[in-house]
Amino acid sequence: MISVLLFEDNRSLRQSLTQYFESTSEIAVAGAYENANDAVSRVRKHKPDVVLMDIQMPGLSGIEALQQIKVAYPQTKVLIHTVFEDEHRIFSSICAGASGYVLKSPDPDEVLQAIQDVYKGGAHMSPAIAAKVLHMFQHQFVQAQPTYVELTSREREVLTCMVKGMSYKMIADTCSISFNTVHYHIKHIYEKLHVNSAPEAVAKAIAQKIV
Repeated sequence: MISVLLFEDNRSLRQSLTQYFESTSEIAVAGAYENANDAVSRVRKHKPDVVLMDIQMPGLSGIEALQQIKVAYPQTKVLIHTVFEDEHRIFSSICAGASGYVLKSPDPDEVLQAIQDVYKGGAHMSPAIAAKVLHMFQHQFVQAQPTYVELTSREREVLTCMVKGMSYKMIADTCSISFNTVHYHIKHIYEKLHVNSAPEAVAKAIAQKIV
């Protein structure tokens, strides 16, 4: 069971997410808070597998809390959960070490899938976010020179799917391989690109024109 720590200032959404997670057999809600002012101490107390973090909250913003958590507990997986799609917040979140970026929607199943992806070592970016990341890096790093990285053809195929914002399950279906095989390939992709998360891998792949 995945232990999740939730930071969300919208009371109704916070309660509905908590109830939804607790109705599943995959998620255990370690704590749910209306602000992230004490985020680091909450992480220390609950030791969650994944932190689900809103961006705009009273007091400390989600991105500021993310930065503090990654300094104190760099291995903690933080998934940004927000309505914001602007490039500045996306870029700031990725640079601060977010393991994924999922948009708020009426369907909580997408949030559940994102948490599972992040927990298993991958990341989840909503399709709209993946498209913005692609556009952003294509334009910001248009002068970047291609870098040769010795990836296998299968690793390049998997990395291409990651750039498109696909989840582990979607990659497995697209490439006709098992979920565990996807995890195996992504682990080696991280090692070869010298990165620690899917957003970093996607950013490097786009910036250096690896795929």
